[in-house]
Amino acid sequence: MPLRVLIVPDKFKGTLTAAAAANAIAKGWRRLRPDDTLSLLPISDGGDGFGSVLAERLGAERRTVETIDAAHRPIQAHWWYDPHSGRALIEAAGINGLAQLPPGGFHPFELDTAGIGAALKAAQEAGAREVLMGIGGSATNDAGFGLARAMGWRFFDAADRLIERWTGLDQLHRWAPPESPFPLPITVAVDVDNPLLGARGCSRVYGPQKGLRPDNLPIADAALGRLAEFAAAAHGTRLDEQPGAGAAGGLGFGLRLFLGATLESGFEIVARHTGLAAEIDRADLIITGEGSIDRQTYMGKGTGQIALLCRQRSKPCWGLAGVVETPTAAEPSTALFQRLGAVVPTLAPPAEAKADAARWLATLAEKLAAEAP
Repeated sequence: MPLRVLIVPDKFKGTLTAAAAANAIAKGWRRLRPDDTLSLLPISDGGDGFGSVLAERLGAERRTVETIDAAHRPIQAHWWYDPHSGRALIEAAGINGLAQLPPGGFHPFELDTAGIGAALKAAQEAGAREVLMGIGGSATNDAGFGLARAMGWRFFDAADRLIERWTGLDQLHRWAPPESPFPLPITVAVDVDNPLLGARGCSRVYGPQKGLRPDNLPIADAALGRLAEFAAAAHGTRLDEQPGAGAAGGLGFGLRLFLGATLESGFEIVARHTGLAAEIDRADLIITGEGSIDRQTYMGKGTGQIALLCRQRSKPCWGLAGVVETPTAAEPSTALFQRLGAVVPTLAPPAEAKADAARWLATLAEKLAAEAP
């Protein structure tokens, strides 16, 4: 009997966008089950692909802004705008993202978030009334220092010298906000709940994948710690301890502190604006996927959020991935997924799977289609 199948993957990091993954799954599925009705809904939790995923669903038009990447190299970045709702969409990863830089080409001490300021200003000039921003996938660890400077904030040491690099924030003595604060409300999609500082803070948890070495951590901690102290004194509350403050190298904290932004689960934002729950209700089977289904997935991150939503609504959810890690007894995959499938190592070795990811994902989908009821 034909099924109504909802295909709702996240990106396969480093190989396929969420949209490309959805198309590959659909292609493979149709080979074996051409009579099924397929609905494709690529999704993001706030990182790479956030803007394009939401823009397509909301009918926002793509625009371009001249700005700089995290290393201050000139780039043209995309953002999206819906003039009817007045909503602007900004994907920070397209500006200060790790994927924008050559591997190992820059150290995080050299990088900052200044380039995001041009996108925010472009949204304001276009007449936007609100901003949705996804901040995952960053190369930076500056707690929004570069963005703050781009928006008119100035920072000084005890000798009243201007601080121009975020690593100099350990000498912060005073700051001067802009005369006119940014007027638009900003909702920030975060995909982690880490605080700014400490063992679970951005420098120690995510810094190493951006290039921070163990001997760099005291420098990063001193700079961000001093900024957090100033924020606590100014606001009377520890913004640095709030969930999501450590997202994107502390950009979550910086957006709250300098621009008054609200932090929210990226998955919940995308689910709300795409009508994900209603799409799940209409489907007989939901297929999700990402590059690696692993411990974080089993604990409810990424595609695990989709599977949890399916379980709450008594809908079967299948998971496809490049690699599937075997869960521990405390992380039973069967609690989330009725079926799991991986390209590696069953169908292809890692190098081959990455070289032609779409073809192998389609092959995996075709294989699993044979198990459909």
